[in-house]
Amino acid sequence: MPVVPFSAKAIMFAIHMQIKRLIGLCFTAVTALLLIYTGSGCANIVAPSGGPRDSLPPQIVRADPPNESKHFDQKKIVFYFNEYVELNDVYQNLVVSPLPKMVPQVDRKLKTVTVKLKDTLKANTTYVLNFTNVIKDITEGNKAKDMLYVVTTGDYFDSLQLSGNVKMAQTVKPDSTLTVMLHSNLDDSAVYKQNPDYIARLDSSGNFLFRYLRPGTYRLYAIKSEGGAYIYTSKQQVFAFADSAIEITPTPPPPVRLYAYAEEEKAQGSGTEEEPELDKKEKRLKFQSNLQSGKQDLLAPVRLTFPSALKNFFPEKMVLTTDSTYTPATGYKFTLDSTRRIITMNIEWKEGTRYNLILPKDFASDSLDRGLLKPDTLQFATMERKEYGQAQITFNNLDTSVHPVLLMSQGGSLRNAFPLRTNILDIDLYAPGEYELQILFDRNGNGKWDPGNFDKHIQPEIIVPLDRKLTFKANWTLEPEINLKPPPK
Repeated sequence: MPVVPFSAKAIMFAIHMQIKRLIGLCFTAVTALLLIYTGSGCANIVAPSGGPRDSLPPQIVRADPPNESKHFDQKKIVFYFNEYVELNDVYQNLVVSPLPKMVPQVDRKLKTVTVKLKDTLKANTTYVLNFTNVIKDITEGNKAKDMLYVVTTGDYFDSLQLSGNVKMAQTVKPDSTLTVMLHSNLDDSAVYKQNPDYIARLDSSGNFLFRYLRPGTYRLYAIKSEGGAYIYTSKQQVFAFADSAIEITPTPPPPVRLYAYAEEEKAQGSGTEEEPELDKKEKRLKFQSNLQSGKQDLLAPVRLTFPSALKNFFPEKMVLTTDSTYTPATGYKFTLDSTRRIITMNIEWKEGTRYNLILPKDFASDSLDRGLLKPDTLQFATMERKEYGQAQITFNNLDTSVHPVLLMSQGGSLRNAFPLRTNILDIDLYAPGEYELQILFDRNGNGKWDPGNFDKHIQPEIIVPLDRKLTFKANWTLEPEINLKPPPK
């Protein structure tokens, strides 16, 4: 076959098509590579990792004046760090010992922190600035731990120590918000009137450590500080005290255990409650009862609660009857509490029985002489025994000499207290539900927890939670065994 020569125009067209084809192949290849790199056609491009997370707290490069300076007489201290820093609740976390009368001013800028002292320093005294949890880095918030700055205004450093632990008396658990205090003034009145010489914070386990102490005799306390003052101002403050003064010598004393408490604001029914304002538009005497859907707990009394104090109360006019025949009941008693707002009716209930509590118009009246507009009758029925659970609890290692009392609580509220006089406790009736257990070491034997009393130097009674719960079920008897431990020292 004869060769047909290409024209110039045909050659140019072939070259153009070949280039277009190569460009298409390149575009396809680049697109495929991008899809492989990103994982999908619409994914965001992620910046490369910046390396491992910074987990190191800031470190002091130098301080001016230097740490452990003697004959210290400066008003300003500058700390230089190895990275940018910021302050973390400085006036809450910074501990200065001995405690100054005026809190130092603390500022930061970039990699420096400046402390300006406002007090006149005492002669021949070791001063410690504890920056634990005060300084943190900007990037990750890593907090400096055990960062101390120590100087002395004399030519030697005090170096004695005291350690210990503080727990709450009612839970035997720590409260890290408490502050431990040392007073060189040994008078009991000092804790009411002046700040201590030294303070220390608690860690999460309730431990404390005083360092760089001056030799001497001190009183030891713990307190929940209010408003930055370390003074015992209220019986409702959480507070703890050591029974005797502590001698700080080169031979460290053994660790000290304190139990903290807060006295109750007021006893229930103390008569000090604020009287609510009377609704003068209301023409009748109102009250509420503790009856739930017409059912009465076999284990509880009936209570009538009034919005304001009663001026007159005539219990002999109130009548309790049974059944639809209104047969008079016997053995019941009405009492009015000291606030004159709660009437309680106590009786040994009969199970599954209907009762009628008859209230005449004039059985009671308030300060405006308001009584009922007409006689009223509360009708209710008691629960049956089969609606309750029972228990026979065996206690191992029971020591009756420490007056143990089993406390049963539900939802944080105390339900019952059972003094343990033998190693077997029989509970005949108990409302179904799950209950937390605690052991009260009832030192005075009155069947309830008593807080401490600093004025009388009486320590609080200790309550130890048990690491188990009891679940009562209707018409079911529990037979658990509980191992007891001696009271904590």
